[in-house]
Order: sequence, then C-alpha cells, then structure tokens
Amino acid sequence: MKPVILDVDTGLDDACALLLAARHPELDLKAVTCVGGNVGIDDVVRNTLTVLDAAGRPDVPVARGAAVPLIQPVRSARHVHGEDGLGDLDWPRSTRSTDPRHAVELLRDVLRDAAATGELITLIPLAPLTNIALLLRTYPEAARGLREIVFMGGAAGIGNATAAAEFNIWTDPEAAAIALTAAKDLGIPVTMYGLDVFYDVVVTLDQARALSGSPSAELACKLIEKRSERYQSDGGSIGDGGAVCAVIDPSGLTTLEYPVRIELSGSWSRGRTIVDTRGASDVANDPQGPAATIRVATAVDGKRYAELWLATVS
Repeated sequence: MKPVILDVDTGLDDACALLLAARHPELDLKAVTCVGGNVGIDDVVRNTLTVLDAAGRPDVPVARGAAVPLIQPVRSARHVHGEDGLGDLDWPRSTRSTDPRHAVELLRDVLRDAAATGELITLIPLAPLTNIALLLRTYPEAARGLREIVFMGGAAGIGNATAAAEFNIWTDPEAAAIALTAAKDLGIPVTMYGLDVFYDVVVTLDQARALSGSPSAELACKLIEKRSERYQSDGGSIGDGGAVCAVIDPSGLTTLEYPVRIELSGSWSRGRTIVDTRGASDVANDPQGPAATIRVATAVDGKRYAELWLATVS
C-alpha cells in the first residue's frame, strides 16, 4: 500500500479525489488536511468529514488549516461548487470532530513518524498551497518523511481563474512560490498535475448513474451529475481525482521535466505557472537564477483513469 496524505479545499472535484483515496485498496490514507479555497474553511472541513463518512472512513484524521492566503484576500469558487461547496446536494452531514491539531502540526507529526519508520508518504495537495508552504518553511525536517509531492494546480498553457492562471495557484501564488522553492531546497520530487490534463478524465452520466449500492457510489453519482450540470455536458471530469489516479497508476500519466516559476506581480498574469520550455543553455543563463525543476503533466489516459475511479468508488 502507498501511504498518502491529501490536502484539500473540498469542493466537487476534491470530493471525487477523496472518495478515490479513501476507498482504493492500494492507498493508505493517513490523514486529510483542509485549507480555505473553493469555499471558506468551515465549509471545507464540513465537506471533507461528510465525504469521508460516505466513503466509510471515519477513522481518517482531518485537521483544519489555513483559512486565508498568506497575503491576498480570500477568494472562493462558489459559482462552480455551490454555496456549500458540495453542490448544495443536501447530503447527510457528518457529526464527528476534527483532529485538535492545526493542519500543519498534523502534517508534521505524520511525516515525522513516516521518517522514523521509513514508510515515506506521498503528499497530494489539491488546493491552494498555503498549508504546504507553512509546513516546509516551519518544519523543514518533515521533508524526510516525504516520498514526493503530486499537486493539482497550474498549467503550461491555459488558465481558469483568469486567462493566465489556474485557481489553486492564483488563490495563493506566494504560497505556491514558497512551496516549490522549498521543495527544490529540500530535494523533494514534485509533479504538477495541471489544467493541461485536468479536464481529460471524464465520467459520462450513464456511467455515473449506473453507480449504486453504497453511500460512496451514490455520492459519486451526484458529484458527476453536478459537474455535468456545471459544464452543460453529457458527463463530468473527476478533476482533482485524476491526481490521485496518477499516484495509484503513474503509467497513465505522461510528464516532462521543466523549470517552473510562479508569476507574483503581473497585472494580468499573477498566479501563472511559467513553465520554461527553452533549451538547456538558455535556462542555465537565465538572469533570475535556477527555478525549481519539476515533472509537468502533459497528457493523460483519460479513459483508463475514469475506469479506475468508477471501479473504486463503486
């Protein structure tokens, strides 16, 4: 089993990812940490606990983390995820409590244990990288418990929050810049699962409506219906769920290594992930110095990952 931690701002696509991570037999979901993003932190925590209950995993510790970005005002995406962040489904709500630790402290403790046992963890951030930046700068020794970071965010060529920037990075670009720099300094391998592949893992409405027999399957169906409704299509992307698929089945994802920077000051491009595709000589002579070199997802086997998700949540 692969030990993993998810860091989430649970909206509809984070919920798709949580169901997969909680139920797949090859993943050992150690913890889930929450950060403000798609909706406010209170709704994120409530949604996360609710999805884990539907997945039959009340044993997974959940911790509340950063409520706002490091510098800029908080923004949300309720127009995409509904007022409550979970599509306003009126799904039965969890009654359990969160872990008493702050998310950064829970991350620190689980990663320290992993370093002590040698059972290294894959961290899967699916949200603004505020918690991750705070963790790696406050407790850099926690990196010894990490195998890798696979994050959903950014893009080589397109945006969604703006024409230039993907939502998770745009929401807290300073945190993204800090997290990538810290990962470079600490030697943590990083994979960016961005918008270039985000929309390519699609579950049709017929496939979703064939899911039944458990709360997990029924919630999965509702999530795809809401995603379909949002994009006025005959199906819905599992979004963040694809990043979890990439951890379970890396051979379904094509990646290339590129230096990546975060634009922090552009009037129209703030929050853009600048993926440097120049030749090695130009990169080496960049006057800004070396950037973090990470694996950037460029293509995905959408059908394969959709089938993986369907088989697991059902």
